[in-house]
Amino acid sequence: MALTHHPVLNKHGDVITSAITNLDLHDISRVSKTYGARSFYVITPLEEQRVLIEKIVSHWVKGEGSRYNPKRREALELINIKTSLEDVKEHIYKTTGDFPKTVVTSAKSSPNNISFDMFRDMLKGDHFYLLILGTAWGLAEKCITEADYFLDPIWGTSDYNHLSVRSASAIILDRLFGRRE
Repeated sequence: MALTHHPVLNKHGDVITSAITNLDLHDISRVSKTYGARSFYVITPLEEQRVLIEKIVSHWVKGEGSRYNPKRREALELINIKTSLEDVKEHIYKTTGDFPKTVVTSAKSSPNNISFDMFRDMLKGDHFYLLILGTAWGLAEKCITEADYFLDPIWGTSDYNHLSVRSASAIILDRLFGRRE
C-alpha cells in the first residue's frame, strides 16, 4: 500500500505536494498491519516532510513510544518512506524480484474501473500489487493514467463522496481482505 503526497490535486485541480499528517501515519499503518499488508509506503519528495515522518516513526519504533505501546510499534514498523512512486516500485522489485501491478484509488468513477470482487480474485494469484491512495483531493492524472488498474470508488448511501484517506484505506482493505461470513 502506498500513501501518495505527490503528485496530488488541490481543490482547484492544481498538482501539489500535500503535507504529512500524524493521524494518517498511525491509522493507515494500523489498518495495514490488521489486514496483512507487507509494507506501507509513504511518498513525499519533500525532505522536511521525510524528516518529520522519520522522527514520528522513530519515536514509536525505537523510542519511548515503542515501550509504551508495543502494538503501535508493530504497525509503524511497516512504514517505508520514499520520494516517488518510481522509488516504491523499484524497492518492491529489489525485495521481491517482481515489479508490482499498480492499482489506483479515486472517489471518481472511470469506465475502466475494476470491482472490489475482481481485485480480490486477482490478489489470489502470484503477482504483487501496489494499492495507491492519494491525499488532498486525490491522485494527479499522471498517476491514474500510468496505473495498471483503477479500483471502483467507495460509494455510501448519499451523494457526498469525500472520505478521509484514513477512512478510505480501512474500507478498501476490509472489502479486499475482511472476513466474509
